Amino acid sequence: MQFRKYSGGKMYWRSLVGFWVLSWFLCLPAWGQKQLARFEYSQRHMGTLFRVVLYAPDSSRAGQAARAAFKRVADLNHILSDYEKDSELNQLCRMAGTGQWVPGSKDLWYVLKKSVAASERTKGAFDITVGPYVQLWRRARRQGTLPTPEALAQASQAVGYQHLKLNKKGKTVQLAVPYMQLDMGAIGKGYAVDEALKILKKYGIKAALVDGGGNIVVNRPPPGTKGWEINLGISSPTDTTRQLQLLLKHQAVATSGDLYQYLDLNGVRYSHILNPYTGLGLTDQSRVTIIARNGLTADWLSTAVSVLGPQQGLTLADKTPGAAVSFIRQQNHQTQQWLSRRFKKLTSGILKSEKTK
Repeated sequence: MQFRKYSGGKMYWRSLVGFWVLSWFLCLPAWGQKQLARFEYSQRHMGTLFRVVLYAPDSSRAGQAARAAFKRVADLNHILSDYEKDSELNQLCRMAGTGQWVPGSKDLWYVLKKSVAASERTKGAFDITVGPYVQLWRRARRQGTLPTPEALAQASQAVGYQHLKLNKKGKTVQLAVPYMQLDMGAIGKGYAVDEALKILKKYGIKAALVDGGGNIVVNRPPPGTKGWEINLGISSPTDTTRQLQLLLKHQAVATSGDLYQYLDLNGVRYSHILNPYTGLGLTDQSRVTIIARNGLTADWLSTAVSVLGPQQGLTLADKTPGAAVSFIRQQNHQTQQWLSRRFKKLTSGILKSEKTK
């Protein structure tokens, strides 16, 4: 008996084997993917503690990414600091009142542009030209005395965002009034955490949190979770407002208030947050929490809302895409809380990201 070769059967088995091999390769990433581990790093920059939490396949990649992120923050400090004598910001301020147009670096120009836009939107409730007032209050905290009316009046001559001129074509800057001093305290750290997160992304880190003194930005949630847990703490024993746990992704959060930085004089508690209209520290004992699409926006918005108060502040937040605000004020041992339209969407303390996937 003769047996004939059956080529169709061979083709069938080849197809079957090919199917299983293809299936194995398709499943390989899920089986062979390295588990992501949690790493945390911290360094002091900009007068505060910066913290990076990230998920990476190994400590080598995590450490490399974190070092690069901290370096970016340090580089920005050399540009935006009003403490460093030779920072780009202070070099610009030394040209105040000379009539000269000074070229700005990419970073300085960007932050100045955003600052002026925020000042225009808030009609000066946010204003980086408050530097002369800031200098007075730093001295006041050291000496334990309020700035004199005369000193405040003199400082006011060098304050006003209208005196900060930007030439878009040449990307040059002019400080039109003598003795102007810019202060990035209400926007610089927000920009720094944004930039640090961008650096982590360049290093392939997709799930990370960057915290710069309470200015927090996050991107993808940690593995196996729906978001980064951010807890809003209780500021005092008499604070009866509900404690919220935020679950965020691709968002930023910033809180402003007088919990830690304030000056008590003659029975009045003055916040470190200054009112650009008066040059005086706020006295309403408030705590403002902002959620926004990026750290820069959350940073300046928390200061502006603190100055504007709950009614105007909530209106401002509602008109800012993706922004939400909680405003808490304590008076006569009683606590009041106002929530913006988006913040009211909190369900069981969770605010869902408005970012589209």
